[in-house]
Amino acid sequence: MEFRIQRSMNGLRFILLPLCVFLLFACATTPSTYEDAISQWKSYKDVAKWMSWHFSYDMQRYNETVGKGPLRFPPRKPQETFRLRSGVCYDAAVFAKATLNRIDSSYVAKIVVIEDPSDSYVFQHFVCSFKKDGKLFIMDYGTPHRNMVGIHGPYNSLDEYTKFFERNHPIVNHVNSIYYWTLY
Repeated sequence: MEFRIQRSMNGLRFILLPLCVFLLFACATTPSTYEDAISQWKSYKDVAKWMSWHFSYDMQRYNETVGKGPLRFPPRKPQETFRLRSGVCYDAAVFAKATLNRIDSSYVAKIVVIEDPSDSYVFQHFVCSFKKDGKLFIMDYGTPHRNMVGIHGPYNSLDEYTKFFERNHPIVNHVNSIYYWTLY
């Protein structure tokens, strides 16, 4: 009986020790500041990985901004979004645009606005577009709709992305206008 317990403990050590080492290594490699992150990230994939693992949609901020729009409730600076690890669509879009353009200016990252005016309000959603190998990609981590989160593309134009958006968004099935936002 004593032999079985000792044998189980040895087996448990072989599982727990590597797990602890892995967790320590994983925590040590997470950048602590936005500037540290920028210096370590080399491509849009690094930004997407961080956003996928660390960024969360902030429903409280969304409820505070409903009906006010981003011009009355301005987007957070990328450093603040990095520190808070949360935000709404325009916080995520501003973060992605600034970060992608600092990592590699050839991405020519821009913010895209998707609008659908209805009878009661104007739906606006903000995403970040960027170029890679001559194609358009959309980075969208500022949405509570899990099926819309991620990098979408490649596309030849915003019109192609619009078709994807209309087919896949769980609420909005018609986009009235889509354009590049030049304020940020």
